[in-house]
Amino acid sequence: MRLMGYEHDLERELGYAFQDRKLFEEARTHASYANENGCVCNERLEFLGDAVLELCVSEILYSSRGDLDEGGLSKARSRLVRETTLASWARAIKLPEMLRLGRGLECQGGRRNQSIMADAMEAVLGAIFLDGGYEASMDVVTGLLYRMEQIVSPDLRGSDETGVKDAKSALQEMLQAEGDKPPVYRLTKRTGPDHAATYEVEASLSDGRVLAIGRGSSIKTAEFAAAKQAFIAFSERKRGRRRAR
Repeated sequence: MRLMGYEHDLERELGYAFQDRKLFEEARTHASYANENGCVCNERLEFLGDAVLELCVSEILYSSRGDLDEGGLSKARSRLVRETTLASWARAIKLPEMLRLGRGLECQGGRRNQSIMADAMEAVLGAIFLDGGYEASMDVVTGLLYRMEQIVSPDLRGSDETGVKDAKSALQEMLQAEGDKPPVYRLTKRTGPDHAATYEVEASLSDGRVLAIGRGSSIKTAEFAAAKQAFIAFSERKRGRRRAR
């Protein structure tokens, strides 16, 4: 994923810079605007983005929720890709205010329509897939899960049926269950210009041992990335100890 060269606020919110500007404009274009202006709308991208989102979320769940069977995975996925979730993502990245809507729909309050928000979110993911490939799509979806504190983690206890909890809380609970103190997060590096900086954060135990390093477009995102990596490493270590018994 490219972290620099954002030309639009939406790209900055996504943490992704489009190479194909036509794809970017198409993703933001509702059918009502296209009909009035004779351009291409985002409905085909929405179709593609729906599949991309489902695949990304499926891989995240498959990799991180070894405790769930097929039925549990399907249930968790359906909650993460449903309309209300996508609309919340769209609002978080200010997508509604950046959509191109027809005059009539604008007057009817189309920017507040949950279905329009969710469809546009899928269209944006479809555009990212065509522009940057699957890896870029995964980066953006994972980043949105971090941002909304919906990171999916294995071996969660006390969470709702989706198994969704923010990575920092999950790591802290696991460490405390092992008799350790909460992790310490320390900013170790900042690179890039102010408008497109990349941060590097270490997650360490209270005795100074480094658990993991995370990177992101903000300190908070980098902390969540470090927490996720540390959580996965601890989970694997625990599973290894159980298998060795």
